[in-house]
Amino acid sequence: MLHLRTIRLNLDSLDDAERQQYPFNIPALQREDGIELTTPVTFLVGENGSGKSTLIEALATAVSAYTVGSEDISHDATLVPVRRLADCLRLVWSIKTHSGFFLRAEDFFGYIKRLSQMEAELLAEIQQVDKTYVGRSDHAKGLAKMPYVTELNALRGQYGRHLNTYSHGESFLELFQSRFQPNSLYLLDEPETPLSPMRQLTLLSMMKEMAAQNCQFIIATHSPILMAFPGATLLSFDYSPAQLVEYDSLEHVTITRSFLNNPEQYLRHL
Repeated sequence: MLHLRTIRLNLDSLDDAERQQYPFNIPALQREDGIELTTPVTFLVGENGSGKSTLIEALATAVSAYTVGSEDISHDATLVPVRRLADCLRLVWSIKTHSGFFLRAEDFFGYIKRLSQMEAELLAEIQQVDKTYVGRSDHAKGLAKMPYVTELNALRGQYGRHLNTYSHGESFLELFQSRFQPNSLYLLDEPETPLSPMRQLTLLSMMKEMAAQNCQFIIATHSPILMAFPGATLLSFDYSPAQLVEYDSLEHVTITRSFLNNPEQYLRHL
């Protein structure tokens, strides 16, 4: 199902000088007719610096998406440059949803670190109760510990076990599994970063399952594995403006395929 159907950029409120500045001067975004979304999964592809992540961030800001791994999107200092762009986006919905999330791969590792810190703080509070309630009854200690134990169990129970005990790839997928909901919009920036090729296939399987439950994905990626999602739209930001492309024509695909077929051809020039 498509929740978000069209992304348009309205620059009427900008003066000429602003239009020449980042992020409004990104070549791929210069589409007067907007970007039409026609499939449940849309991949934004292209070289580094082509504007893929900028659009994902602007969309997340425009829809006030829940942000996994960083502070509230409205207070995230790293998103200041794209907030003005978000203000200029005109979004056309089939059915608007507030369910889903925005995730940048670089935020994920900080997220795991914060979970570990929260667990350590709760354990410290529980130990402090034991020190403070020396000589008191077990019942009194239990009552004092209850809020911390409840929160600790909820933290651990959300993922089956603490995410810090997984590998990065396992914890990344576990996070997705625990937070996926039907009828949602997911905005992902390079989700392949912590994933091995096999784990990327697992993510594809999860996405297929969720797309069947009325979920929509807009993903910035460099991964030829993810780009191969059946029926996905591939929008190349290497063009001005961005253009639809076929999988086999993508440089990511042709170079990867060529390298795997004959790595010596590339490595001899190093």
